[in-house]
Amino acid sequence: MKSPLRQLAGCAALAWLASAVGVCGVACGDELAGRPAAIMDGTGPGWRALSADDFRHVNGQPDTWSWQDGVIFCSGKPVGVLASRKPFTNFELVVEWKHKRAGGNSGIFVWTTAESLQNLQGRPGLPKGIEVQVLDLGYKEQYERSGKKADWFTCHGDVFPVGANVKMKPFPPVAPNGKRSFPTQERSRGVGQWNHYYVRAINGEVRLWVNGAEVSGGTDCEPRSGYLCLESEGAPIEFRHLRLRELP
Repeated sequence: MKSPLRQLAGCAALAWLASAVGVCGVACGDELAGRPAAIMDGTGPGWRALSADDFRHVNGQPDTWSWQDGVIFCSGKPVGVLASRKPFTNFELVVEWKHKRAGGNSGIFVWTTAESLQNLQGRPGLPKGIEVQVLDLGYKEQYERSGKKADWFTCHGDVFPVGANVKMKPFPPVAPNGKRSFPTQERSRGVGQWNHYYVRAINGEVRLWVNGAEVSGGTDCEPRSGYLCLESEGAPIEFRHLRLRELP
């Protein structure tokens, strides 16, 4: 259950954003009544579409990432990232994603460090930064078949720091390790279905909306400026409608 303070904060944010940029969906008050919240469509002053020219290959193969008609195709192999050519500090991001195989794993890194990207050149692996996780619902089922308990992650939009010296104070509910912000609602759709993420990263605070409702995030992030990355982690995935707006 989302706390009243987080509900009010989320509604205030959506109300302000609705007045400044394009929003489609129902009003924020409907979220408090148990109905879906508004979906940010990434249009309006300051928003722009991100294309292949905005990114660079870091540690994948030539066929790991490809762009066609506005859709980003990722084979999932090898493990690695596609990184933005420029760093960002304060920004908003909208993106849709769809896993192509049950149990698929991926993610979106914000505020990725330049040093960690440099260290990945020529070898598989993931960088340091704040990860907004992108997991298919089948991942939990497959994980628990081994007899393990899936109590340290969810498939609905965890947000957490990755790498030494990367810090974040997670919003509750918090994972047992004290680092991950677990989502307050289970809103992700399964394999083969498009999901919508809206990420707001401002002044060291990251907030995630999944399919129209705020669910997770954290504050006191370090670093709080860096590169945006899309993650390849073993399974095919597609991204589309990737749009960004830089903020002061």
